[in-house]
Amino acid sequence: MPFQRIAFLVAGIVLSHAALGQACPEKNLLYWQAFPAGGESDISARHQQLVLKKRCPSIETIMQYTPGAGGSLMWSQMNGLPADGLNIVGVNLPHIVLQPMEGTVQYKTDDITPVFWFHYTPDALIVLESSPIKTFRDFVAAARAQPEKLSLGGSGLNSANHAAHERLNSTFGFKTTYIPFKGTGDMTTAVLGAHVSGAMSYTAFAINNKGKMRVLAVAMEKRHPLLPDAPTFRELGTDWVDGAYRGIGMPKSSTPEQKKRLSDLWTALNNDPEMRELAAKSGFELVNIGVERMDAFMREKTRVYTETGNRMGLGKK
Repeated sequence: MPFQRIAFLVAGIVLSHAALGQACPEKNLLYWQAFPAGGESDISARHQQLVLKKRCPSIETIMQYTPGAGGSLMWSQMNGLPADGLNIVGVNLPHIVLQPMEGTVQYKTDDITPVFWFHYTPDALIVLESSPIKTFRDFVAAARAQPEKLSLGGSGLNSANHAAHERLNSTFGFKTTYIPFKGTGDMTTAVLGAHVSGAMSYTAFAINNKGKMRVLAVAMEKRHPLLPDAPTFRELGTDWVDGAYRGIGMPKSSTPEQKKRLSDLWTALNNDPEMRELAAKSGFELVNIGVERMDAFMREKTRVYTETGNRMGLGKK
């Protein structure tokens, strides 16, 4: 190989490693979670922790948990964290739009500063594998026969699960009871113990409990490849494609440079082949919404979820 070619390749390798080094934080990250360990938010954060350690071996990503009130306990405190570029917080849509509309949380949507949305999880209606309810048609018949008897667990109040539950009742003309839990981990225990009739959750919840639970419907354009027996709501006659977004936020006083650095780092994590594999196995649909697209994305989602909140009666005194 010509010397010039070797020199070019070596220079490229050095530059790529330098670029990677610049993308890595100089100190450990504190990754604050708004939901308990064991749920989808925690699982996705653990995936990121694993891939980040591979890319930035000299630092640690240290998980911190402040669960409560459907995530709002953490979100009401996040602007009190040091704006040092090292404190990041897991944030969720539509939660950060719906909760302030309800009026009892200690933050407003504009108080939250997301810097990257990394994945989307479609809504899914789920029951125990041993449930006598075998199909969505069975569920509708049971719900209409005994209004409010069927109970569906979900993660948090005024959350994506809560919104999906209200949409389910309204769309199909029955009334079931929503039971909020601190997070998916707590809800899993309740569903497996048959303390609730089922769950209005996500495809990820179903995939992580495959063999123990049955999916009656998913809010996707097409059937999920890991849940081929579960029909879409479109197949069942309604145009329902929706779910929850998960991302990271930073204290509002963080600098544009700090936000861009973390946004770029999370973009690199999402594009890592190992992350793609982990996400696919868990049922997460990766998205890359960084700081460049954030303002337009948040304007649109705030508009859409404000309409959802109005349908739920939030903000009405």
